[in-house]
Amino acid sequence: MSVRPMAYETQFFGFTPQTCMLRIYLAFQDYLFEMMVVVESVILKKLEALPAVQISRFEIRKSTEKFLHFMKARFDQLFEKMEEVLLQLVLSIPDNVLLPEDRVHQQYPYSQEEFCALQDEISQLQQQCRAEAAAGQALHAELEEQRAVQAELEKVVQWFDGLENVCREHGTGNFKESLVFLTQNCKKLQDVLRDVEEKSKKIKKRQQLL
Repeated sequence: MSVRPMAYETQFFGFTPQTCMLRIYLAFQDYLFEMMVVVESVILKKLEALPAVQISRFEIRKSTEKFLHFMKARFDQLFEKMEEVLLQLVLSIPDNVLLPEDRVHQQYPYSQEEFCALQDEISQLQQQCRAEAAAGQALHAELEEQRAVQAELEKVVQWFDGLENVCREHGTGNFKESLVFLTQNCKKLQDVLRDVEEKSKKIKKRQQLL
């Protein structure tokens, strides 16, 4: 079998010419083996009809295999010539033929340096696309976080509105003034608690000294 690389032919046919020739070879070989089996069975039937002829099955099988080897050797020689003709005249693309999908390379030729520069530009664009995609995901996550914070703030506003309504129902007119008043009272209570705690500590120390 030929080992010459035929990449352009493979692009056109969709398979390597060597693979095609190999399948043809295997198909012919299988047919030859099947034919030998049929020939052997016919010979055995003919011998059964001639009881005077004393030939054993082993001898027939041996002769059949010998004939098979002879036929296979002849077939390999013929197939080698057929393969050479098919690969050169049928399954090959002339050097002056350009496939339709490759005409764009003829219209817009690129040197090796230009091709490398184009690949670098494509790589940079891909990196930019990835960076923009990552930034978009980060912005989306931030937007979701802002929505969650806004929802919590709306809850707080609703809570204050409800508290203001409660204050109005109990006779408190200005919610802000009520809130300032509550804050001041809380601070006074904290101061009273500190004084109580300090006095309690002093009393415990005196009791320990006594």
